Amino acid sequence: MNSSPSRPHPEHDAFLKRRVLPTLGLFVLIYGAALALDYHINTAVLTITLMVTLCLLKMPVAIALIGAALLGALHGGLTMNEAIATFNENLLTGAQVGMTYVMVGAFAVAIARSGLLDMLARRIASKLDWQEGATNQGVKWSLFLTLMVASIMSQNVVPVHIAFIPVLIPPLLGVMNRLKIDRRAVACILGCFISASYLLLPTGFGAIYLNEILLSNVNDIGQPLGLSVTAAMVPQAMFLPVMGLLVGAVVCIFVSYRQPREYQSVPATELATDAPRRRANAGQLLATVLAIGAALLCQLLVDSLLVGALVGFVILGMSGVFRWQEQDDVFTEGMRMMAQIAVIITLASGFSGVLGATDEIGSLVAATAELLDGNMMLGAALMLVVGLFITIGFGDSFASVPILAPIYIPLALALGFSPMATVALLGASAALGDAGSPASTITLGATAGLNADGQHDHIRDSVIPMFLHANLGMLLFAWVAAVML
Repeated sequence: MNSSPSRPHPEHDAFLKRRVLPTLGLFVLIYGAALALDYHINTAVLTITLMVTLCLLKMPVAIALIGAALLGALHGGLTMNEAIATFNENLLTGAQVGMTYVMVGAFAVAIARSGLLDMLARRIASKLDWQEGATNQGVKWSLFLTLMVASIMSQNVVPVHIAFIPVLIPPLLGVMNRLKIDRRAVACILGCFISASYLLLPTGFGAIYLNEILLSNVNDIGQPLGLSVTAAMVPQAMFLPVMGLLVGAVVCIFVSYRQPREYQSVPATELATDAPRRRANAGQLLATVLAIGAALLCQLLVDSLLVGALVGFVILGMSGVFRWQEQDDVFTEGMRMMAQIAVIITLASGFSGVLGATDEIGSLVAATAELLDGNMMLGAALMLVVGLFITIGFGDSFASVPILAPIYIPLALALGFSPMATVALLGASAALGDAGSPASTITLGATAGLNADGQHDHIRDSVIPMFLHANLGMLLFAWVAAVML
């Protein structure tokens, strides 16, 4: 049988002609004008703007990261060979984090095999009133509360980060469809409460961010300048910025996305109500609790989430939660679930490495400092906005702190900010954009769960809603914190 090439879809042609080509043409025009006028566009600004624009034009995030990084490197004066070498050299750090997420994904799948998450999903589904006209408001708020608690616990008590989302959310999509819940609200809940947990609670991932990264950088750089901060001061300084996240979550639930939204019913998402009931015995549940506790203990003792997830996985395998011979299948399922996130995290590390190699992040912040002229209120606002812009490019607040700290701490002290205000500015500036970046694990995780039936767009339904509600609320409250503390 001869196969004829498929013709492009008319909608594809329209999007390409009306959005993609004009936008890229505008980029080329602006860049050409800058060259003609001998005006140098900051490499960090150009690269991050190009990456975000490509994502908005529905380019795969991985392709957008690689393409923007290489073009930005060329603009910054690197040769193509230097750009590729720099990109590759920085992949190692991202690959290490990516492997951790793969192991965490396997641990999350193993927990799911115990039936614990399935029981939770079924319990929520069983409360639905299927009669015509039933509002089920109690079920809706129970579901929201469950997601909030799970998001907070995923950063400390059960340190699986975003790996719980692709396991817990898909069985609940049928319930969400019945309740006509706008999934953008769910994405914002996940993003705001995951971020709030590690930015405020100094355990698990919070211990890493608040103590090992933020506190360490502030003292290492600040002590020669007369700045000394204790561990107890850091959560206090981050309290107001975190309140901005929670206000953003309230706005998304009660204002932005409170109206019902229709989704098509997909059989694969009706697991919580239609699938045969999976019974979990007391031994399996006890083993699951033991595995979670051991994973948390190992993570705290040896400071390795990878080791913690590994120990938890082995305990679940030996306890009979799943058969010993099924370990490969469980691990492969977890790897497949987290593969896209792991790849993008790895590429984002190369992207941030290229940005650092161009040495223009410092000039961006220095240019911002020149505009301040000693104005503290304006200084706080500009520092937060620049931090937001940089972290959107990195997609990782943990990686942003060491980059911003050498510039922000001396600048904050020169402007007269207190130690607490300095911590709030640096901690919030690095965290802004984490929930809302196309390459962030939080937005990627939310999409992995909410798009299980193909009805949730990564950029339009995860990135943009999180950016508006998590980042803008946090930016405003962080600015208030810098002025008040």
